[in-house]
Amino acid sequence: MEREIILNINNLRVNFPLENGKAEALRGISFSLKKGETLGIVGESGSGKSITALSIMGLLPNNAKLSEGSIFFQNKAGETLDLVQLAQSDFQKIRGSEIAMIFQEPMTSLNPVFRCGEQVAEAIQMADLRLPVGRQGLRIAEQGSQKTTAQAVKERVLHLFEKVKLLDPERIWRSHPHQLSGGQRQRVMIAMALSCSPSLLIADEPTSALDVTVQRSILQLINELKSDWGCSTIFISHDLGVVAEVADNVLVMKNGEIVEQGTVAEIFKNPQHPYTQLLLENFRKRSHGIGKPVLDITGLEIPPSSGFPILQTRNLQTHFPSKHNFFGSPTEHVKAVDSVSFDVFEGETLGLVGESGSGKTTLGRSILNLVNPTNGEVIFQGKNILQQAEKEWFSTRKELQIIFQDPYSSLNPRLPIGLAITEPMEVHGLLPSEKMRRERAVELLETVGLEASHFWRFPSEFSGGQRQRICIARALALEPKLIICDEAISSLDVTVQTQVLDLLQVLQKKHGLTYLFISHDLSVVRLISDRIAVMKDGKIVEIGTTTEVFNHPKSEYTRQLLEAMPIAKLKE
Repeated sequence: MEREIILNINNLRVNFPLENGKAEALRGISFSLKKGETLGIVGESGSGKSITALSIMGLLPNNAKLSEGSIFFQNKAGETLDLVQLAQSDFQKIRGSEIAMIFQEPMTSLNPVFRCGEQVAEAIQMADLRLPVGRQGLRIAEQGSQKTTAQAVKERVLHLFEKVKLLDPERIWRSHPHQLSGGQRQRVMIAMALSCSPSLLIADEPTSALDVTVQRSILQLINELKSDWGCSTIFISHDLGVVAEVADNVLVMKNGEIVEQGTVAEIFKNPQHPYTQLLLENFRKRSHGIGKPVLDITGLEIPPSSGFPILQTRNLQTHFPSKHNFFGSPTEHVKAVDSVSFDVFEGETLGLVGESGSGKTTLGRSILNLVNPTNGEVIFQGKNILQQAEKEWFSTRKELQIIFQDPYSSLNPRLPIGLAITEPMEVHGLLPSEKMRRERAVELLETVGLEASHFWRFPSEFSGGQRQRICIARALALEPKLIICDEAISSLDVTVQTQVLDLLQVLQKKHGLTYLFISHDLSVVRLISDRIAVMKDGKIVEIGTTTEVFNHPKSEYTRQLLEAMPIAKLKE
């Protein structure tokens, strides 16, 4: 029997007014989604994927104008609503309970003031959800009350935390967003979106911040929703392997238009549009990459370095209090970084992989002293930087840069992106004039694939992937010797990922840069890394050359990570 259509979009146009005209974000797109179907939307950063999702949710930015088109949605009662004509007060009734969205960046989507459990509970209470008895083992208030009890809501939240593979749900309930890793925050957002059993779930890059093992569990969860509850899903992603695993049909977007659409089999086996063919070519190149090891005359892999370790950690520890006694003194600690020692050689790329919450990001920030280590040494160019005086550290800091995981909170929303790039140059006294610094900023923007005309635009005018490229340009502005890339390309589509990886390698050869490349994407790490370190529970469980780790993993944990890598279910 033919499935009913739950969502139908016709000739949708969205633009952003500019001083000399308008920028068209969506240029007359049309598509439909059937009940129980998963539609994958792929395309490069800035292609209109997220704008499409925000249009459906009624959450377009104030400076965006929906100039034409209709969005028809069939609610749980069987009524067809035109979301374009819907008042915001009516939208409030269907957001969460009828249509839910997992946003791309969890740190800016969660309230930093409230505990994570309370925020998910609030979403349930706002929807006035009547919890079912039986299958999920949840209770509702008795004696005629139709509203959920506080205990039932908490049980529902803890159950959702378990479903999205959050360890120690009680601790997550008590935690504020800043106390969790990027991947853990994303799983909290997924739990919130699922909390009211919506009939339409929009997932905007929901697994971009997750490690491969949790990514697989989330994909399985989305598939369970589709089969168990008939939930329809729009799954937006730049990862074609993920889309191939979860989607029934695929839309390919570029420059605000749909250039190709069809079933997963049609798109992956017989792409028609040149852009789709390019996406698949880059995806397969990355999926079958063999790294960039250099062989010496004996056939053994060696890092392309001088043999001098530019960075060393010795017994580095970073612990955070997790419980306190009555007097406020800590009684238990989370060992985020637990006695870690390793070397990074000059001119090499050391990849750092591991599950979300394994300590990767904390290790990177501890090295830069952005998080105060509990114990140990960080030796940069022969000096323990943790013992440097403030003036000496300021001079050293220029040589060490980081590209943060979150491009949304990494940029000042009130500062044009060109000035965000010139600011660190001015602080450290690089280049003799403001004119020269601005010329250098324009050069860096063009280097990372943006335009000189973007100099005076604000961060809100760019997509997530474009913002990350701005952050990369800013990190390069001080011409550092070592850059810590913390999930630096996780928000970029596969074509831009390839461009940025190539760019990082060109810059490395040209300037002798050294990278500590933190990522949950093993295929990306394989392409760029000379050696790989694997972290679990704050410790490094394995370290070796790229080929050794991928072809002959020593630890069971590494083998589990490799087995969980998303691979397109359709063969070439």
